[in-house]
Formats: sequence, C-alpha cells, structure tokens
Amino acid sequence: MYSSDTTKYLIHLHLEAEGVVEKPDVVGAIFGQTEGLLGEDLDLRDLQRTGRVGRIDVQVASKKGETKGEISIASSLDRAETAILAASLETIDRVGPCVARVHVVTIEDIRVSKRKKIVERAKTLLIDSFEEGTIDSTEIIDNVRESLRIEKISTIGEDRVPSGPDVPESDAIIIVEGRADVINLLRYGIKNVVGVEGTNIPPTIIELCEKKTATAFFDGDRGGDLLLQELLQVAEIDYVAYAPWGRSVEDLSRKEIIKALRNKIPVEYVRDREPEEGVAESADGSGDRAVARREAGREERGGKKRPFPRKRQEPDEQQPKTIAAQINAVRGKRIARFLAGDLSVIRESKPDEIEKTLADLNGDVCGLVTDGEVNQRILDLLVGKGLEYIAARDFKGIIKRPLTIRLIKIS
Repeated sequence: MYSSDTTKYLIHLHLEAEGVVEKPDVVGAIFGQTEGLLGEDLDLRDLQRTGRVGRIDVQVASKKGETKGEISIASSLDRAETAILAASLETIDRVGPCVARVHVVTIEDIRVSKRKKIVERAKTLLIDSFEEGTIDSTEIIDNVRESLRIEKISTIGEDRVPSGPDVPESDAIIIVEGRADVINLLRYGIKNVVGVEGTNIPPTIIELCEKKTATAFFDGDRGGDLLLQELLQVAEIDYVAYAPWGRSVEDLSRKEIIKALRNKIPVEYVRDREPEEGVAESADGSGDRAVARREAGREERGGKKRPFPRKRQEPDEQQPKTIAAQINAVRGKRIARFLAGDLSVIRESKPDEIEKTLADLNGDVCGLVTDGEVNQRILDLLVGKGLEYIAARDFKGIIKRPLTIRLIKIS
C-alpha cells in the first residue's frame, strides 16, 4: 500500500457517492479535480511520479444505489504539505456522474505507529524473553555452598546408610530417618548426621551408637515415634531431639533444626518417666506427642520396665490422676499446685506466692501446675529444687531453658 522506507504519513479519507461508482472512477476524480489546484510543486501526478506520494488505495462498496468507501494515500511530504494535500482532496464533489463527498478522517504518522508497535513488542520481549530476577551475590554463594554440601553426602558401613562426611571422625552423631533428612541437615552445615533408611535399624547404626554420643532426631509424627521406640530398644542413644509435631525433618528450616537440637533431652529423661494420660499443650506445641514418645522409650533393652518411684500415695480417688486433669483443675482459678510423683497435691498457693511456698517444700515435690506466669528467676529456683516439669499459663522472659525440665504451656 505504501513504501515503508520513505512514507511518513498516511492520509485516511471517507467517500460517499450518490450512485454506483467503482475504483477507477474514484482515482480519476482525485487526479482530475486536484490537477492545477495547488500549483506545480504540489501537483498530485508529479508528486506520485517522483515518489513523494505513494499509490492511491481505494476500497468501495455499493448498496441500495449508494457507494461508500475508504481512501488511503501515503505521503513522504512534510507535515504542512501533507495537510494541504489532504485538505485539497476534500474539494472533490463528483465521482463520475455522481455527486460525492470526501472528508479526511485522520492523518496517521507512520513513525508514531511504528514507535507504538516497537514499545509494545519491547514490553512483550522484556517479560517473556529475559530470565526473571536480579543478580544477588548472596544467593549465588548460598546456591554454590548448598550444592557442595549436598554433593558431600556419602554412605557408611556394609549397610551403606546415607551419612555426612564428618560421621567417621566425629565424637557425636545425629540419627535421622532417611536420605532426605541427611541432605537437609547437610544443607545447613550439619555434617555428622546419619540416616536409618527404613524401619529396621541397620547394624551400622547400632555400632556407631556404641562408640559415639548419639542423638535421635526423627519426624514429628506417629512413624517417627515408632522408629524412636525401636531405636531405643536396640541402640545406645544418649539424647532425643523432637521435630515440631506434624513436621518432617527434611522440611525444617535452619532455625527450626538448630532449636530442636538445642532443646534435646537426655535419654534417661525419656526412659525413666511414667507416661501421663490426657492431652496438654507443651511449650514447643507437641502436646501429647511428648507423652507418647516418653512412653515409647520406657522399656529398656530386654523388655523390662524401670519402675517409677512413687513419692506419695493418696487414697482419694476423686483427686486428678494426670497432668492434663491437674491443668484443667487450676485453669482460670488463679492457683498454683505443687505435685508429687504420683500427681497428688503437696501444696496449693497463689501464683504470685510460688517463690515463698517453694522455700518451705522438701524434696518430695516433682512438678508445678499454675494458672499464672513463670519467669526466668522462678524457673531457675524450680530447677534447683529438682522439679521435672512445669505447666504454666505463660513463660515470660525465658532466655536459658534447662534441658532437665519439661515446660508445658497451658492453652
């Protein structure tokens, strides 16, 4: 329609004729009625011959004795000359034998149209053709380090259990469930980790536990509890770390892993405690999971149970017999109860008098259940008295949490 290398503007005109006309009639009217109208410099035939005006494109359609159509003329003249040429075309009043009217619809700047297309295409290319994201040196370094750690996963023993590179030389090991857990700990720089890889404890794991300090770190689900029970029956485990309930070790973040390992508890604490019945929300959100896990580790190798020494026996059958029941008994009543090993109440006081009451107690006290708050000072005093668990409405300002005591948050 027009030469794309020279055309600057495109004149769009609308034609209406009172009769039936065809394209040659329209073109003849344009040349005939504009000839000599603007002088030699703007004569349409001369402009077209020199290439300053492109070919005239005409599209017409006749209906019910009338003809309507569109006319397009390409121009490489400047803006003023193009405007004059367009205005001269509006002087056409006849096409062939028919009365006609021509008016300019618009003068399109081809360069502007091209720029718009360029911008729209550039936007599309920017979105679709470039990789997203900016260069982050920290992310690059972390990715390289992560791949290096994952590549260091190896196997150990005849069982070829997955392990980290530091297992043979390290004095302590962390036992997890499988290869994915090993990879996740390696990702965060923990290299003395070994995976069980199955429900049967491999002999290699048992041998390692005899020679090294072993920490069991399994998923927070029923499968992890059962695997811990089996491991405690066949291997020399020293500590137990708990993943948050409902979470897998392979999905934990670095902060969650470090927190779980930091709060590991001695295996004697797991073995020697009589399991409580009922449900109570613990400080780490595990609820009755910790109870189930301690119950899973009660039995020693050989199938014998260690008896839990009962401090006191109360004949009152109406007295609460579980920690959960004691929690329900104090909830909302603003009282504190010091409990014996058999969960009987030794002393009852107000929550703000715990420190004073504690000074009068002897070694029979085993735990505290209070509908109040426990701070770091009170916690240290309770630990010094040898308490095994504390159930409180809230724990305020606890910076150092002892491993020898279990904290239960009352929901």
